[in-house]
Amino acid sequence: MTARPRRTVWSKALRLTCWNADGVRGRKLELEHFLSQHGVDICLLNETFLNPGQAFQLANYVFHCTDRPTAGGGTAILVRRGTVHHSVPVPGLTHLEATAIQVILAGRLVKILAAYFFPFPPLIGVDLTACFGGGLPVLMAGDLNIKHMDWNSQLKLIRDYADENSCLIFGPDTPTTKPYNSSATSDVLDIVMVKDLPFPVYLTSCSALSLDHLPVLIDIACYSSFQHPPDRSD
Repeated sequence: MTARPRRTVWSKALRLTCWNADGVRGRKLELEHFLSQHGVDICLLNETFLNPGQAFQLANYVFHCTDRPTAGGGTAILVRRGTVHHSVPVPGLTHLEATAIQVILAGRLVKILAAYFFPFPPLIGVDLTACFGGGLPVLMAGDLNIKHMDWNSQLKLIRDYADENSCLIFGPDTPTTKPYNSSATSDVLDIVMVKDLPFPVYLTSCSALSLDHLPVLIDIACYSSFQHPPDRSD
């Protein structure tokens, strides 16, 4: 019997992106081009608009998703094939949608979440504890809906939680929205929250995709475990 060739395990710097896709199926080709062009290892998506059980595949990526039972919404994570990871549940969520994985960064297990907050949540501390609890370093990114008529209240809740639980909040220096309405103001809505992450995080928003939400590139200054499989066609 012929032995199967062993895959070489090596390390590489990790690049993520988060994006409010507003329906991912109709934007598959431009998303695929963006991930390839920018060398993205992990893509954090929200507002996927996939129906429960509906398939979505992208060449050279593994797909994990959390679908909303009703129409719209949903979060997902695309992980480049070869990135050592596994999917984990996030139970107990009421006002937040999230999909989570665990990866190994510089020899440490880290939880990464794609998240979306419903507008006007009356209470978010329980949901944030479900995401950031468990004792692992955590990175969560997505559209947290911190800009609306009562935005000061929600922003204060997120800041209070971050201060009380030793979390850090990051936003890019440029807006993450490009409103269709010319009278609306661009702002930073897609942000990153981390807890106990011992690596520097760098954010950049870019206008490479054709939506009102711009993708945010997230570079983590460390190395991840990676197996180099052969490329697959779509």
